Amino acid sequence: MPDAKGFSAKGTDWAADLALLVEATREAGRIGLAFFKRDPKAWIKGVSSPVTEADIAVDEYLHATLTTARPDYGWLSEESIDTPDRLVRQRLFVVDPIDGTRGFIEGNPDWCVSVALVEDGVTVAAVLFAPARQELFEAVAGEGARLNGEPIHVSNRVVLEGAKIAGPARHLKAMAAHGMDPSERRFTPSLAYRFALVACGRVDVATARSGAYDWDLAAVDLLVQEAGGTLRDLEGARLRFNGAIPRHLALIASTPGLASAAMTIIAEAEAAHEASAPRAS
Repeated sequence: MPDAKGFSAKGTDWAADLALLVEATREAGRIGLAFFKRDPKAWIKGVSSPVTEADIAVDEYLHATLTTARPDYGWLSEESIDTPDRLVRQRLFVVDPIDGTRGFIEGNPDWCVSVALVEDGVTVAAVLFAPARQELFEAVAGEGARLNGEPIHVSNRVVLEGAKIAGPARHLKAMAAHGMDPSERRFTPSLAYRFALVACGRVDVATARSGAYDWDLAAVDLLVQEAGGTLRDLEGARLRFNGAIPRHLALIASTPGLASAAMTIIAEAEAAHEASAPRAS
């Protein structure tokens, strides 16, 4: 498996942080994999979000490992209680113990452990590990992105026709209507892994509905950017993390040549969806 060798992070200590993230995330993936396809205990939190004993085990391991190693860093995780303490930390870990829990429960291999280091609202080191596929993505700011130790880059596609796409149903339908290849549409239950497919060039455009959280995005945001791609919200803005409300608008990750056209299509699709939604009386 890959390690952090080759990421120098000139003038910073991010390389040491990345090495910590790689080691911890790899072990967290092994913990999650021990539950995969073994009927883990599962329940619903909130209104409809599934969680399993694997999510909790991975979260507990990562929290203990990372905060012990870096006690001055803050913490934000899908499976931990959020506290205002993180808002005053310059650096914090942003973690999704298992991104794609629904797929994990169903036996879909497209789930991953997502771990990022955020500094002043921007991701500076990131690791995404899909253990069922033995794929470990890593990146540090300004040093490029890698998959299993090899450099990765987004595709060089600049025309919509024939583009490979991934996203929720209404986005796939809208993009297919504009000539993107319907035979290469893909929905994967892990948002982070879906966007990572753009970073490694397997998909040209990937999208997400509004409402994604920091933990879904912090690691893959850096991966996409360092692989030469773009990840923007519907207002065209880059993502900022560790806000008081860690949620985001609809999102588009893509090769630079398709970013503007894809954003227009998704904005139209979201506007049409909003217009058709029932209004509360």
